[in-house]
Amino acid sequence: MMTDLQMSWVLSTPALLGVAVAAIGLLLVLIMKLKVHAFLALIIVSLLTAVATGIPTASLMPTLLAGFGGTLASVALLVGLGAMLGRMLETSGGAQVLTDALIRRFGERRAPAALAVASLMMGFPIFFDAGLVVMLPIIFAVARRLGGSFLLYAFPSAVAFSVMHIFVPPHPGPVAATGLLGADVGLVLIFGLLVALPTWYFVGHLFGRYVGRKYDIPVPLILRGSTGNYTEFASAPKVGTILTLLLLPLGLIFLNTGLNMAATAEIVSLDDTWVQILRALGETPVALLITVVVGMILLGWRKGKSASLTESVVDSALGPVSAVILITGAGGMFGGVLRASGIGNAIAESLDAVGLPVVVAGFVIAAVVRVAQGSATVALTTAAALISPVVLDNPEFNPVQLAAIVLCVAAGSVFAGHVNDSGFWLVSRFFEMDTKTTLKTWTVGQMLVGIVGFVFALTIYLVAGAF
Repeated sequence: MMTDLQMSWVLSTPALLGVAVAAIGLLLVLIMKLKVHAFLALIIVSLLTAVATGIPTASLMPTLLAGFGGTLASVALLVGLGAMLGRMLETSGGAQVLTDALIRRFGERRAPAALAVASLMMGFPIFFDAGLVVMLPIIFAVARRLGGSFLLYAFPSAVAFSVMHIFVPPHPGPVAATGLLGADVGLVLIFGLLVALPTWYFVGHLFGRYVGRKYDIPVPLILRGSTGNYTEFASAPKVGTILTLLLLPLGLIFLNTGLNMAATAEIVSLDDTWVQILRALGETPVALLITVVVGMILLGWRKGKSASLTESVVDSALGPVSAVILITGAGGMFGGVLRASGIGNAIAESLDAVGLPVVVAGFVIAAVVRVAQGSATVALTTAAALISPVVLDNPEFNPVQLAAIVLCVAAGSVFAGHVNDSGFWLVSRFFEMDTKTTLKTWTVGQMLVGIVGFVFALTIYLVAGAF
């Protein structure tokens, strides 16, 4: 009888790459041509890929479940709590109130830019998925008020969260790469902003206007709830109330990241009880939970709404987003299988042996690993770890060049997110776009973020080296 050990094998790098390409191709055929539901297609392809790459049968289900569960652990709470907050903002009329105030202040023509600027500010401490979910009800309301393709309003904001997440500490990717490459986190923060902001302008603003005109996407109905309109929950709250609910999680999360940075600078100690309590309050799921409870008080109970009505409104948010959560988890399963198969590491090590200049090698390795296995954070840390011996052993790199190298690697790690990336499915389902349209808009946009960001980071590297 064949044992589990005998049923596993090791493939060469070209063979692993071939399996990855075939798996992605099969996934696209199942979803786009055969119209298999994305959740089922991702599970089927994940299972077949695990078998094809030689993952032992005893490890088959643990590998699949680890990828699925690991993604759900980071996404389910954020999406669920964010949807509850968004549902209350939507149903109470708060999103419309803020939209009216926004348009009065900035005008109709500047409304998409105003949304994007708000997203850039919120994106500093808040992760991509959490920030996008919190902003969606406001984006929906603006899009309904002004008309036109939903992408005109949503794409610039989504790119804003993306560039802040990938280039700017205290987000985990650039922080991890900063440590691996011995760069200064303060310089990475400063130059990260210098890369992120113009990258957003070229991709989020200019390319966003192009895709908004080319693809007429209607305003999604996902936050309108699964049953009923709950018109009795409407109360036209004040603008200050809505801003409080939007800024509360921002402040709490910023408190967490600020304390982490203060601890790195040895201003405070993470062992202090008061620091631990404040950091716990600033964890993203906790911050969103607190905000949802405050929203129930301000938009429900203080407005004379019954507890049962408030509970029904909150509950109605979960049905529509359950598909988003499950599909995103299945996308994480597919990416997890690709990582467990060793595809990313094998490709990265092969590219490392090519002998490219370190600043280019970091970008290329991160980009190829990103395309192969999906996770931007894994791509960034893998590439940074591979080039770190060259960087750390070279005393000729000045501090600005080290920061630029970190940003070049970060640019590669965001390159062309597609069907093996859980974030791809988050955008696809929340924007209610089919897979083909998401590839033409979001994937191309992420590719441009990587290229444009690399150009700016490389320019910083070359200028710094000239002095």
